[in-house]
Amino acid sequence: MIDVVLLGAGNVATHLYKAFTNAEEVTVKQWYNRSLKTIEKYKNKVAITDNLEDLVEADIYILAVSDDVVAELSSKLPFENRLVVHTSGSVSLYAVDKKHKRGVFYPLQTFSKNASVDFSDVPLCLEALKNKEDLPILKKLAIAIGSQPHKVNSDQRAALHLAAVFVNNFTNQIYRIAHEITESQSAEFEILKPLIKETARKLDDISPYLAQTGPAKRNDKKTIKKHLKALTDKHHKEVYELLTKSIQKTHGR
Repeated sequence: MIDVVLLGAGNVATHLYKAFTNAEEVTVKQWYNRSLKTIEKYKNKVAITDNLEDLVEADIYILAVSDDVVAELSSKLPFENRLVVHTSGSVSLYAVDKKHKRGVFYPLQTFSKNASVDFSDVPLCLEALKNKEDLPILKKLAIAIGSQPHKVNSDQRAALHLAAVFVNNFTNQIYRIAHEITESQSAEFEILKPLIKETARKLDDISPYLAQTGPAKRNDKKTIKKHLKALTDKHHKEVYELLTKSIQKTHGR
């Protein structure tokens, strides 16, 4: 069994808690948050606390908190030489206070409060200062919740996090713009969903470079001009022009 103490109560922490409680080889011994109100509904299922001094002993302490809190919170933990990991994609391994055995348990996925998550679809990026001692524990924990563990260093994790902003956050904003465009003419955004899914599915077979299609790649100036004329929102027009130029540069147009 792997004993876990979870610190934090955001989307990542909540989804990890649910995954851990469904894993036969994992026990959540305690859940800490500075506000008990957020996790109070779980008090009959797990020991909860808002006092760092009351933290119990465990195999792993997981700081599923905001990036800017990792260093401060880890320094306040009232013990040393235990395995303390954070779940951030962009925070250095060394942000964890040096009095601890330091590691990273970064689930590379988008988490929304009310959306269910299957951890078999969540790559877990792992890093440990002492690979021989601590990395096997992190791998075992990842496998216990059905995830595929990946050993990455801090630079690789930072690159993955930056890339994730492009493929998730920026892409979702593109979806929002598309939604506004369809709404403006009372067209159904739902009609675009098969295209969205197929665009992602193709990446199982070919690279993003080879998957690219559309007027920018073809250098179809007539269609591009028509689209720009149809866009009445200044910011939407800017996004269209910027991405068109990026595609044309990539494909030598």
